[in-house]
Amino acid sequence: MTKIKLCGLSRAEDIFAANEILPEFVGFVFAQKSRRRVSINQAAELKKNLRAEISAVGVFVDEEIKIVAEISGRGIIDAIQLHGAENDEYIKNLRRLTKIPIIKAFRVGGLKNLELAENSAADFILLDSGAGTGEIFDWTLPKNFRRPYFLAGGLTAENVRGAINLLNPFAVDVSSGIETDGVKNAEKMRQFVNAVRNSVMDDGLARVDCVMQSQRAIFLLLLFFF
Repeated sequence: MTKIKLCGLSRAEDIFAANEILPEFVGFVFAQKSRRRVSINQAAELKKNLRAEISAVGVFVDEEIKIVAEISGRGIIDAIQLHGAENDEYIKNLRRLTKIPIIKAFRVGGLKNLELAENSAADFILLDSGAGTGEIFDWTLPKNFRRPYFLAGGLTAENVRGAINLLNPFAVDVSSGIETDGVKNAEKMRQFVNAVRNSVMDDGLARVDCVMQSQRAIFLLLLFFF
């Protein structure tokens, strides 16, 4: 089942909305230049009000390792997402200071980047069109990608179903697609989550229907020959 990450939450009302629809992950952005940036104290308050079954992911861009480790050590986040030029050496050094999972974002600009992503030292991979540009990349490129990954970049309630049906990613990651005028919109959050879960349900029903049709065909063949 494809999991859901709602990224860039920064207000108490965003957390309340997430608690009602229960995505598997939410994202707190600590990147200095992001308009969605939250401070450590803001993130701590948001985490305090987040339901325990939802994991908080801290998003960093080329941050000092000691700062990332400090935030992870305070229990504010349950996973780390690296969205800059962090390499395997950075990841290995970070692992010495924290035990929580590490997600590394890669820009899908071609097969070479996908090869780098497949060999990354990170626990999970995030495939995006850029650094939070909100644009879709060519979804045919990662069709044969061999690692579990978060799919990001231009996802909305209207197109996420098609992405899941084509790629079956481990998780889908959305930020601008659940905003209105740059602010998280609770209704768009709900619509996105419903679209993902309905897609998964439709896929399950299709598999059941396929099995039933196969069984029916076998039964008819047995009647014919015997």
